[in-house]
Amino acid sequence: MAKHGKTYVESLAKVDRTREYTPHEAVKLMKETKRAKFDESVEVHFRTGLNVRHADEQLRGTIALPHGLGKEVKIAVFAKGDKAKEAEEAGADIVGAEDLAAKVQDGFMDFDVAIATPDMMPIVGRLGRILGPSGKMPNPKVGTVTMDVAKAVQESKSGKVEYRTDRTAIVHMTVGKTSFSDEQLLENYQAVLEELLRAKPSAAKGKYIRTVTLASTQGPGIKVDPTRTKDLVESETASAA
Repeated sequence: MAKHGKTYVESLAKVDRTREYTPHEAVKLMKETKRAKFDESVEVHFRTGLNVRHADEQLRGTIALPHGLGKEVKIAVFAKGDKAKEAEEAGADIVGAEDLAAKVQDGFMDFDVAIATPDMMPIVGRLGRILGPSGKMPNPKVGTVTMDVAKAVQESKSGKVEYRTDRTAIVHMTVGKTSFSDEQLLENYQAVLEELLRAKPSAAKGKYIRTVTLASTQGPGIKVDPTRTKDLVESETASAA
């Protein structure tokens, strides 16, 4: 079994692993237990009761976080002609067609989001084994296969992120940075939670969101009470008063 370092053990000792913290308690504790000197990402993991082997119990969609992710999002666009120019003018970092597909085939993955026009999908589709596992495959269901590439680029740059269940029915999301204020993290967290509740598959049975865990990149996981879903920022303000 892997051994943890001294600082991790010290951080873990501050967390009651048997307790489900309120969201604002979890945010404060997460900041207390962060270990790195750099600005760590803040991650939240939702374990659902969905049976993802059934197509009608899978979750996938996008959400625009109120305060973004706190980092510059690098965007690659597969497009030609006027649409390629439109993507460049909208702020895309990499734009190309067959040439970009060849670079990806050779291992180039230095981007966070991939967008494609519909006519490019026969070419982009061949990259499924490369882009799929990393969650970067363009998909019309989440707005990354579109003729309106300018809008797609602008939305992604402003903090629109994709979510989906993995093989174990967990949704992993980044909701900001440890440098964000408590209020910003709570508002981003609440936006994600409300979106998952809104998108609950009609075929879902039993308890939908079973556990929620919050953590910084190198910090310990903190259990969050999944029943706390409303007025999180107001609750945080009231408890501080």
